[in-house]
Amino acid sequence: MGKPTGFLEVGRELPQKLDPSVRIQDNKEFVLNQEFGTKINKQASRCMDCGVPFCHNSCPIGNIIPEFNDAVYRDSWEEAWNILSSTNNFPEFTGRVCPAPCESGCVLGINQDPITICNIEKTIVETAYREGYAKPKTPRSRTGKTIAIIGSGPAGLAAAEQLNSAGHCVTVFERDEKVGGLLRFGIPDFKLGMDIIDRKINLMAEAGIKFEVNAHVGVEINALQLRQDFDVVLLTGGATVPRNLPIPGRELKGVHYAMEFLAQNNRRANDMALKSEEIHAKGKHVVVIGGGDTGSDCVGTSNRHGAVSVTQVEIMPIPPEKRPAHQPWPSYPMIMKTSTSHEEGCERHWNILTKEFIGDEAGNVKALRIADIQWQEAKPDERPGFDEVVGSERIIPCDMAFLAMGFLHPEPSGVLAQLDIKLDERGNVATTGFATSQKGVFAAGDMRTGQSLVVRCINEGRECAREIDDFLMGNTNLEAKAHSLMLSRA
Repeated sequence: MGKPTGFLEVGRELPQKLDPSVRIQDNKEFVLNQEFGTKINKQASRCMDCGVPFCHNSCPIGNIIPEFNDAVYRDSWEEAWNILSSTNNFPEFTGRVCPAPCESGCVLGINQDPITICNIEKTIVETAYREGYAKPKTPRSRTGKTIAIIGSGPAGLAAAEQLNSAGHCVTVFERDEKVGGLLRFGIPDFKLGMDIIDRKINLMAEAGIKFEVNAHVGVEINALQLRQDFDVVLLTGGATVPRNLPIPGRELKGVHYAMEFLAQNNRRANDMALKSEEIHAKGKHVVVIGGGDTGSDCVGTSNRHGAVSVTQVEIMPIPPEKRPAHQPWPSYPMIMKTSTSHEEGCERHWNILTKEFIGDEAGNVKALRIADIQWQEAKPDERPGFDEVVGSERIIPCDMAFLAMGFLHPEPSGVLAQLDIKLDERGNVATTGFATSQKGVFAAGDMRTGQSLVVRCINEGRECAREIDDFLMGNTNLEAKAHSLMLSRA
């Protein structure tokens, strides 16, 4: 603990952001890196080095937060990087897009503002790249064991780096023309730029990981052939089947799944082929259906296109402003959040039932019929119902609608069908640990658990890598290998 009185002397301060009127002019990152030195050192000094650090427990990957905070306070940046990278394969991603459950578990947050853990993490990783601390994790020797990873999202990439560090030969297969999965084609560039992804992928390639792009396993490549060619196959294709809204007018032109819109905009922003009919919100009244992060990303992207208006509707009640009593510290509270995209301009409505898309004679959506609802009191072991508020039905303008209501499960056809993988009752891959119903085939990430956070997928990839290593080599301690490798380079 560098400064015992730090939390008494310094308040929470986040880095500045470009003004909304400026940042909506392009798709570039708009959160300015905090000043290297005094300002970030002071923020790190607020960490109390608690006897029981609940931030560590709240972090899905178990980041050793008090230790890297102390190193930052002491200006020991390489030490901070070594601590952070020992548990987190991709702090450049989590420092930008993680909702920071660690900050909800910060002990200081009981009666003050918590530590700016995410921003400190981002500053550490950016310093590491600038100063040359971030290097390829090249193994000293190879085991000769081969692993095919299908899908290059955070779970697949985390597993790839861990297994490669342990000396196995890893090939990652990606159906798109560039690696990253929804990191690249789902999260807008203004939150996570493709250059940040490429920077890390290049290090992984230098370390010996092979990447096969434009390789759609289950369609262009037979999954059974991969199973014969590799000692292990790991499925990390994500939960890519979106939740639909089967109401009248769903077939109208201008009604799209959110990911169709977001993926295309990332392609447009990086001069890549759109691969589908153009979806552009310029001059349109946009309605986003769904109140989560994906919906927020549609709001920010629509504003950058120059939409006339952006409205976001959510069927659930408005969350409370402060932590509710039934979600006490250190649990992650479901509270009202205003994202940077909402700051840029958006009307938000809760307790809204979407009833019908209304179209014109040409088959284009032009309006949306909605109504207010009132939720019924929940009964034990039953999902709560709702009643429509009499007289609340109305029609709002809607030239373009985006369905951002989450994802259901992985695509059951293709690779899962070819390998005859057993699914659970929700349509996800059924596993024992991380092993599927087929020997030598494993699954991790959203494909196994359902839709989740980037940081949880990283943890899935790391834990699955440990199990695969045991399967291939016996009781090999993968974490000890990686830690030993890290120390040898320190």
